[in-house]
Amino acid sequence: MGPCTPLLILFLLSWLGPLQGQQHHLVEYMERRLAALEERLAQCQDQSSRHAAELRDFKNKMLPLLEVAEKEREALRTEADTISGRVDRLEREVDYLETQNPALPCVEVDEKVTGSPGTKGKGRRNEKYDMVTDCGYTISQVRSMKILKRFGGPVGLWTKDPLGPAEKIYVLDGTQNDTAFVFPRLRDFTLAMAARKASRVRVPFPWVGTGQLVYGGFLYYARRPPGRPGGGDELENTLQLIKFHLANRTVVDSSVFPAEGLIPPYGLTADTYIDLAADEEGLWAVYATREDDRHLCLAKLDPQTLDTEQQWDTPCPRENAEAAFVICGTLYVVYNTRPASRARIQCSFDASGTLTPERAALPYFPRRYGAHASLRYNPRERQLYAWDDGYQIVYKLEMRKKEEEV
Repeated sequence: MGPCTPLLILFLLSWLGPLQGQQHHLVEYMERRLAALEERLAQCQDQSSRHAAELRDFKNKMLPLLEVAEKEREALRTEADTISGRVDRLEREVDYLETQNPALPCVEVDEKVTGSPGTKGKGRRNEKYDMVTDCGYTISQVRSMKILKRFGGPVGLWTKDPLGPAEKIYVLDGTQNDTAFVFPRLRDFTLAMAARKASRVRVPFPWVGTGQLVYGGFLYYARRPPGRPGGGDELENTLQLIKFHLANRTVVDSSVFPAEGLIPPYGLTADTYIDLAADEEGLWAVYATREDDRHLCLAKLDPQTLDTEQQWDTPCPRENAEAAFVICGTLYVVYNTRPASRARIQCSFDASGTLTPERAALPYFPRRYGAHASLRYNPRERQLYAWDDGYQIVYKLEMRKKEEEV
């Protein structure tokens, strides 16, 4: 061994002493950390066991309560079904009583109706109408209804063309508008985003009210005629009938309606001045004038030229009337109240004289309590298309011969 060996051994011994001390402290630190982790794991396990026990106790308490709630729900469902059946039975009984004890028709005898025919206005007045078809049916019952959807505002019109494609739907929203929606089929109209499926037809002049009609590929509607230069109110109560070709989108014909001092024919529908209708016989117009502000008037129009062929002063009152339609030459007026209740046909007028008021049925509309902004009869389907506060509704009609007793 060399002279430096003892010194090297002493140096190594002096360096290994502190290193062993550090290792000892590190081992003690790790043992303390592991003991703390074990304690925390034991606490977590205890808490998990306690929570599991609490959940089991809660489940055991809730199961009987859920069983009781299910039994109560079934009992309420059974009771609701029972009440619904009783309500349906009561409505059927009320409908039966109304049928057995009909109210008197709202007919007022007026000297104008029973007197000599008037000479004012274009076309024959108050003469018996000669039927051009063999249609001899009248309404027996308004049997059922189907609410299709809610589209547009509270006032509007939807209809089909009785002489056009059977599936196409026409929707005219509002009382002063110039754009009609045309749907290729009823299924497209009932979709959630129905407006995307529709084509839009814009007319050159905005319509007035909800008296429009689609007939034979044409849109018939009333508009305010333009004022004359220099002002003046001579056209204030005059309306112009427009015949608009839906395919070519052009005005084919127009004519000033031959009645002075027009007023809304329906007391509950203030925006409509001329209500156009179509039936098996052709084109009709329902209106009223200041000359007799208590009753409705009926006119038969030529769909080709818009000429007024005949006119009648009907005995049907304007008060509380909300809409009307024509079937086989007979005008049916629907009445309601304000606020709206259950609508009813309470007056009819047969232009041919075949159906007398005593033989006319006066049915209620089924169940729904609302107000009709418009009613359109489709002679091909024998259905009514109604607009009720933005809801589009279809009513099915039951018919009988005019000669049959009620």
